[in-house]
Amino acid sequence: MIAFRHLCAYAALAGALASGCGAPHGQPPAGDPPMVPNQVSDFKVLFASNCAGCHGTDGKGGAAIALANPEYLAIVDDGTLRHVASTGIRGTSMPAFAQSAGGMLTDKQIDAIVGGIRNHWSKPNSLRGSIPPPYSSTESGDASRGSKVYATYCQSCHGIGDHDGRKASSVVDGSFLALLSNQELRTIVIVGRPELGAPDWRNDVPGQPMTAQDVSDVVAWLAAQRPQFPGQPYPTTQKSTGEIP
Repeated sequence: MIAFRHLCAYAALAGALASGCGAPHGQPPAGDPPMVPNQVSDFKVLFASNCAGCHGTDGKGGAAIALANPEYLAIVDDGTLRHVASTGIRGTSMPAFAQSAGGMLTDKQIDAIVGGIRNHWSKPNSLRGSIPPPYSSTESGDASRGSKVYATYCQSCHGIGDHDGRKASSVVDGSFLALLSNQELRTIVIVGRPELGAPDWRNDVPGQPMTAQDVSDVVAWLAAQRPQFPGQPYPTTQKSTGEIP
């Protein structure tokens, strides 16, 4: 019986060794050629590897704005999507992905991501006949008017000053504002964050959509709240430990 067990063990070992002899150690088996990174063209693979960490696995639910938002895709064109994906947004958490800007992706891969976002998540007639404020504006808003716009459209959810509101956190927190450009603020004001329950420009106040001027003004006001040196843990008047009064 013992001899039979040893014979079975030797047979199993021989089979395992034989099955591993098809390819040298550390190399993929024959018939499974390795994929060169700059030749990957599948949208799902590219999005999961480069975008999902911030924008969410399915294009929503991440820390950054949802790309799977038909309203967002209705106001932004492919040229803008391609430019942002390629060169990033300076001074924010959005990095550059194109090789020409120091990233890892080829122009074809950038195009695959942009095309995939559009094909997977845009919807015809998502605006239902509404005319949204323009995605960008060359005219700066008026911050003093923007404070009144904020009180009308935003304050009921986001609260007054740096205090959280009843339904949402403060949007004048210095660290939050430091992470977003004025264009990102404008985009969020227009299309909202539906995955977080934040409405778009049409639904902050029922029956009273925001005008293009309202959007520009409230963005100007929010930008004016951005501190010069965000993230300071103490008031500037407080003396540091060990400082002689």
